[in-house]
Amino acid sequence: MGVATYRKDEKDAIKEVLLQSGIKIKPVYTPEDLERIGFEYQQDLGDPGEYPFTRSLHPLGYRSRNWTTRQYTGFGTPAETNERFKLMISHGQTGLNVAFDLPTQMGYDSDDPMSEGEVGRVGMAVDSLRDFEIAFKDIQLNRIGSGLTINAVASVMLAMYESVAEKFGYKKEEISATPQNDILKEMVGRGAWIYPVEPAVRLIGDTIEYAMKELPRCNPVSVCGYHIRESGCTPAQEISYALMIAFAYIDNVEARGYKAEEFVGRFSFNLNIYGNLWETVAKFRAARKLWARLLRERYGVQNKKALFLRGIFGGGGSGMTKQQPENNIMRGAYYALAAALSGAQTTALCSFDEAYTIPTERAALLSLRTFQILMDEIGLRDTVDPLAGSYFLETLTKEMEEKILEEMEKIEKVGGMVEAVSSGYVQREVAGQAFEFEKKLQDGTIPKVGVNKYTEGVDMEVELHEYNEAWAREQITSLQKLKSERDNKAAGDSLKDLEKAAKEHKNVMPFLVRCCKDYATVGEMANVFRDAFGEHVEPSIF
Repeated sequence: MGVATYRKDEKDAIKEVLLQSGIKIKPVYTPEDLERIGFEYQQDLGDPGEYPFTRSLHPLGYRSRNWTTRQYTGFGTPAETNERFKLMISHGQTGLNVAFDLPTQMGYDSDDPMSEGEVGRVGMAVDSLRDFEIAFKDIQLNRIGSGLTINAVASVMLAMYESVAEKFGYKKEEISATPQNDILKEMVGRGAWIYPVEPAVRLIGDTIEYAMKELPRCNPVSVCGYHIRESGCTPAQEISYALMIAFAYIDNVEARGYKAEEFVGRFSFNLNIYGNLWETVAKFRAARKLWARLLRERYGVQNKKALFLRGIFGGGGSGMTKQQPENNIMRGAYYALAAALSGAQTTALCSFDEAYTIPTERAALLSLRTFQILMDEIGLRDTVDPLAGSYFLETLTKEMEEKILEEMEKIEKVGGMVEAVSSGYVQREVAGQAFEFEKKLQDGTIPKVGVNKYTEGVDMEVELHEYNEAWAREQITSLQKLKSERDNKAAGDSLKDLEKAAKEHKNVMPFLVRCCKDYATVGEMANVFRDAFGEHVEPSIF
């Protein structure tokens, strides 16, 4: 969000705007600003679809293809989630972004005492392959790509997705899945981690290596600056941390004897949109440019498509407010506009009621219609990168690039991202920024309509997505039935082989696929890794 601070000038009372990333915005920009920053067309901008990809990854941008709309969906039982998947697809959604409940994210089965009260509450409950068979029933998995919003047990979910596709008769070579699979950002910005840093990163390396060989259409990792931004970091820090996290995963796989060029083209990113429109657009343009440049310089990547920063730009959860929630409809529209002006390949949008609840059907459809209005009615597909060449935006993009590099240098000085996370350095930086932001929000330095400015009026009633206790009972009954019906010897043997592979530092993915097909549960597979690796201990940040 843009942080506005005002300095009264006796002559003209010009307002000086300071963005959250620390960039000062002038009232007027001219060609002299481009000269001042040393702007060069080919080096800093380039043609659409050409290095350094500041403008777009594709020569014709949205003239040749719409951005993919992928609303975050999933709740309750797999059957409930299947109904919502089909509803959103019938209304024009072109990909799935699957939400999992907290027990699934943390590697606990629904009947585990740790899961009490959380089964199906904030996403779909998944205990075994049988749940995926229900959730993805009648979904054309060779045509619909699926984002799997899961991290600590992302390797399990990717194996399960492959297994369900093959069960439904699809070849694994034709399915497209993107597990979030970014454990370092969990340790910084969200907290759904299980294993210590090094074995957790190793599991991500296993998924990347496996996807190279067996799942050619899958993107095995989606690096998430999104959640770190939601936790309080600045836009410049969001991109710097995301890039440094990606480099940590690249380094893990290169240490196995591969070259980045062989696999990095299937990395994707999940990046955040809320707050100041111009800062957001400049952030994404600078991110595309830096990713391409640094892949060339650090890793010698030359293949054009391997230099693309692909990803989902969207969300906006931290921008949404409980106060005057109808304002979130307008906020969401501007966040969607920012995604489009930034050249997003895929977008998702937090619904206006997400400060209260899992999105209701009405709210989710409003978010989808927001994107469709931009695509088909407003003119966002008329030309590629309509803001290119703006004195203001090109200057801001260059200044954003410099801020990102400054933040990356700080991480390098503490030993890279793995060390920065293990020691708590990044967590301290984010917590500090979050504290400063909240202070400014409370004292009104940061204006928030309906919260600390223009607060008059009556709040609307928000329809809540009610949690149904029967979902948990139904899921637990289903799980107990599975355990009684499956071949327990086969499941047990598969789990023993998985344990051996984990302890011998073999790639665990083929063993996870076998476990899934033998109907081993998520909790059973996660516990194999708990026994082999131990659990992460969060560093002190105070």
